[in-house]
Amino acid sequence: MITLTIDRQSVTVEAGTSVLEAARQLGIDIPTLCYLKDLNAPAACRVCLVQVEGRPTLDASCVLPAEEGMVVYTNTPEVLAARKQVLELFLSDHPFECLTCERNLNCELQRLVKRYGIRDLHFAGERNHFLTDDLSPAVVREPDKCIRCRRCISVCENYITAFVYRMVERSFQSIVGPAYNGSLMETSCIYCGQCITVCPTSALREKDSTARVWEALADPELHVVVQTAPSIRSTISEEFGFPVGTPVEGQMVAALRRLGFDRVFDDCFGADVCVMEEATEFLGRLEKGGPFPQFTSCCPSWVLFCEKFYPQLVDNLSEVKSPQQIFGALAKTYYAELAGLDPAKIFVVSVMPCVSKKYELLRPEMNASGFQDVDAELTTREFIQMIFQAGLDIKKLPPEDFDTPLGSASGAGVIFGSTGGVMEATLRTVYERLSGEPLERLELTAVRSEEYKEATIHAGEQELRVAVARGTGAARRLIDRMLEGEKEYHFVEVMACPGGCVGGGGQPIYIETNDWNEQISHRAERARGLFEIDRQREHRKAHENPAVQKLYTDFLGEPGSPLAHKLLHSRHQSRKLYADQPLLVRG
Repeated sequence: MITLTIDRQSVTVEAGTSVLEAARQLGIDIPTLCYLKDLNAPAACRVCLVQVEGRPTLDASCVLPAEEGMVVYTNTPEVLAARKQVLELFLSDHPFECLTCERNLNCELQRLVKRYGIRDLHFAGERNHFLTDDLSPAVVREPDKCIRCRRCISVCENYITAFVYRMVERSFQSIVGPAYNGSLMETSCIYCGQCITVCPTSALREKDSTARVWEALADPELHVVVQTAPSIRSTISEEFGFPVGTPVEGQMVAALRRLGFDRVFDDCFGADVCVMEEATEFLGRLEKGGPFPQFTSCCPSWVLFCEKFYPQLVDNLSEVKSPQQIFGALAKTYYAELAGLDPAKIFVVSVMPCVSKKYELLRPEMNASGFQDVDAELTTREFIQMIFQAGLDIKKLPPEDFDTPLGSASGAGVIFGSTGGVMEATLRTVYERLSGEPLERLELTAVRSEEYKEATIHAGEQELRVAVARGTGAARRLIDRMLEGEKEYHFVEVMACPGGCVGGGGQPIYIETNDWNEQISHRAERARGLFEIDRQREHRKAHENPAVQKLYTDFLGEPGSPLAHKLLHSRHQSRKLYADQPLLVRG
């Protein structure tokens, strides 16, 4: 332990602690733009400058180790002037589009400019201009708004391990982007959107779908239905002043009805059907002896990651579609038949915590109904934007129920929104089918993931080795150990984003802290809200959902039937970028 003085206050910290973190222990907020604790500390932005007694120059506090007896000042006139100058330099090469910017009022650069009272710019001259990359189906990159903080590099390289971003060009022309400043379409990008959530400005954002949805809602010829992902109900609340993780399911349904949707359904119904099909597929693999492990396929970013980096394992991916695509196929077949509607006139919208769902719905195999199964996807952020545009306040809306029949879901479908939830929901059904007995303890906390967890589940005479990975980086480490023969599993769940869908790339962007682990803890609060809903449900297993039982009795026949395969299953393929790409890629 060492003791130093910051702004005339004494603080004792562990050796190796940065001055920035030591100051925070005293409640002193040193500003940052590039720093994310435990993820990114390149000292690139220079906004966190401080003055250390006895040193001739100012230092970046995020990488400055605290020393015994050090005397630090964080708000001297020299420090404040330097920070203002740094911010003005950023603004001198930044487009002045704040009022029309995606991140207006939720931009870290804008917030600091206001904090330091910058009204006039003293630097003028040439500005960079780069082309906007909007070729991707999911992510838009606006390099003009990039401040070279390198956060996207860190999260993509260290957490997602897709290695998309690099610093390209030099000096004044330097920018963060793919190699040769090309399009994301030409890279190993898996459209997870985590780069969007850590970007301090709007240099990265999702491709907007709100205009298309508003247009569909205004079309009298269309019957517009919406499905809501599990995690949405515990995340939109924080944008309306509720504590983080507060479930507002009923108010969410009411808001969607007031937006003009003809039917408001629950994607958790699709999740229950996914459990039925995935459990049946898994039991079939047990009978045939593999191939193992069976990887879950609900996360399109993870599926794309596997197709690009581990194409030799595509046969291990479950053939069952994600709940979003299952719902879309059923909406334009089963629901269309029940409601007496022309499926060509049904417009299916999904509200998802995810950016890559925009990519998934465009995959050519996602048209089993004879039409594009899902027509448009709204991220949580886009949905919240539509609520604000309509002048609605969910705090003032009375709770309402989902429509039937695709609005009835078990607690198992709800927990799909958290890492470990897909595994837990599926095991609730698999256990009963193998053992012939109900699972007494429904909360399988052993498979609720931190980074990655493994467990052994005894079901009848079967000993099932299972694992859950949170993030594709964790999945890469797990898979590498499997390929080297160190680990063997029967069932593995992978979600690309921190905490699963509750931490998806389309969720509200949380900029109140520059601590990566604290941001992940924030997402854990959202997950707790989902598990609370699960505990309150009358039916907590997918196979006990009466609406799902009726679907199979009246329409599909049984899980794994030919019709179920046609509508609810798909195949995967190798998407290696280069013919000589090695099968085993280390991060």
